[in-house]
Parts: sequence; C-alpha cells; structure tokens
Amino acid sequence: MAGDEKSKAKTEQVKGKVKETVGRAVGNERMTAEGRADQSKGDARQAKEKTKDVFRH
Repeated sequence: MAGDEKSKAKTEQVKGKVKETVGRAVGNERMTAEGRADQSKGDARQAKEKTKDVFRH
C-alpha cells in the first residue's frame, strides 16, 4: 500500500508541474495556480509517506 501512495504522490507532483508549465505557456493564471496546488498536494503526500517510513524502521 505504501508504494501505491508514493506513486500517487509522484504522479500528483508531475501532473501539477505539467499543468503549471502549460498554464504559464498559454497565459492562464488559473491553470498555473491549479498546477501549484497539485504539486503541493503531492509534496504533502510524499512527506507523510516519508514520515511513516521513518517510524516503520
């Protein structure tokens, strides 16, 4: 299960980065903001999983 959560985190980060880049390219501030939000969600999920790993070992 932890691997699944880690892959979700990475997917959210990548998706957010792509969305942010496309938003900047087309001048869409909303898409850029959504991309940053997706990256933040991915970062938070990744931090949670790293914390769980620390306490697991």
